Amino acid sequence: MTSRNRTGAAAGGLAAALTALALLAGGCTEATGGVRGTPGAAGLRDPYFPKLGNGGYDVRHYALTLAYDPGTGRLDGTAEITARATQDLSAFNLDLAGLTVAGATVDGEPAAVNRAGNELTLRPREEIRDGAEFRTTVGYAGVPESITDADGSQEGWLRTGDGAVAVGEPAGSMTWFPGNHHPSDKATYTITLTVPAGLEGISNGVRTARRTAADGRVTTEWRATEPMAGYLATVAIGRYETDESAARTDGTGPSAGTATGPATPAPPSTSPATPAPPSTPASTPASPSTPTPAPTRATAAVSVLTAAERSVAASSAALRGEIPEILDRQTRRFGPYPFSSAGAIVTRDGTLGYALETQTRPVFPAASFDRTTLVHELAHQWFGNSVSPATWRDLWLNEGFATYAEWLYTEEYEHVPARTHFERAFAQEANWAFPPAAPPAAENLFDPPVYQRGAMVLHKLRETVGDRTFDEILHGWPAKYRHANATTDDFTAYAESVAGRDLDELWDVWLFGDGKPDRP
Repeated sequence: MTSRNRTGAAAGGLAAALTALALLAGGCTEATGGVRGTPGAAGLRDPYFPKLGNGGYDVRHYALTLAYDPGTGRLDGTAEITARATQDLSAFNLDLAGLTVAGATVDGEPAAVNRAGNELTLRPREEIRDGAEFRTTVGYAGVPESITDADGSQEGWLRTGDGAVAVGEPAGSMTWFPGNHHPSDKATYTITLTVPAGLEGISNGVRTARRTAADGRVTTEWRATEPMAGYLATVAIGRYETDESAARTDGTGPSAGTATGPATPAPPSTSPATPAPPSTPASTPASPSTPTPAPTRATAAVSVLTAAERSVAASSAALRGEIPEILDRQTRRFGPYPFSSAGAIVTRDGTLGYALETQTRPVFPAASFDRTTLVHELAHQWFGNSVSPATWRDLWLNEGFATYAEWLYTEEYEHVPARTHFERAFAQEANWAFPPAAPPAAENLFDPPVYQRGAMVLHKLRETVGDRTFDEILHGWPAKYRHANATTDDFTAYAESVAGRDLDELWDVWLFGDGKPDRP
């Protein structure tokens, strides 16, 4: 994400519900009469969002089927969530803001449903054993609403004149689908969108199907086969034009050939409604903070699909066409591109006040679609999307790296040394409001120290260990924690292991220190 100076925009029924819960609880009792399972935690105690996410299970795959009517603002959805229990469960929670739940099942059997704020509690007919895989289906509908964050910015489901844009950092994804919406629980996704005639639905990953019904409604299916944190899921609905090409990710340059047109259909899928099996290696996310081995070689090419609303398609076309080249250059600096698809979504101004690194396909308001911001959001595909923060306190690992990627890009291709950016950032007092690894509150997560001082930490690391060792860290960090989660301690330990020495003095001053050093 670019730095967020963001603008936004009764008793009888209760008795019946309790009786129903009591009856269902009987199905959770063992033959001996003892209850083995306990409810999963409601919230993961994140330092800034303690209620966000849920305990007791690990989501493997989301299959979301969505139909949207821009005229009324109504969203009809079905979420099929495949997960593995991490304890004996008698009940578990999902995050969901607003919307009306029609019902839920667990492994095909009706589950009791209870709502309390943004917590949706499901009690299955039978308890779920530790280690068991289970499938939850939730039907829901309503008019999704946006969330105004502590810093005054807006996220969630944002309506436009003829459609919508959905963005979710840090918590907005729960406004349009139920799930475990903490970045530590990553999963694969299949997102199927149905929109009125004349509109297009765009999302993450590879478009695997596009079909038009007799009444003109258009349905597209998108598959994200690498693990994704919920806040990185996106939907864009409107009058979009798309361009398709391919990007080399082995450092040999962009692939030739670009197809351009209004939402070119993808080849028909053999089974468009069936998600990739969650138990396959491509659909199995790494556990939080568990590194995934890097591939032995880079993939030859990835598909690139960009989408722009018609009113900004022409003005954004040239820069969108540079994405394959930028990705190739970044691959040389950061190692193999971690996903099977790439691209961008460019919207009209007035709906979204900031760019966001939604996985494989970042979202940009037209006014923010410039080369510097594009480099930043594409760098996030390595730093933030593949290597995701274990908690929101670790956000500087996303934004510091993405900001430093801007400095590296201008150093290599515009001949502006990274040291120049460092000295400019050092001189700005706003960057010294707090240490990048310790924002004082949620409303400070997207303040300048997380971005600029985070990048300064990396530049001081480079000056301390030398370019060769720094390049090894730059390649090795996203490889070691590929498709996993990592903490600040993970990074400092990794950098020290590569450098072969203690770096406490650097961390104490630049990463954790409260004061500004006398000189840069």
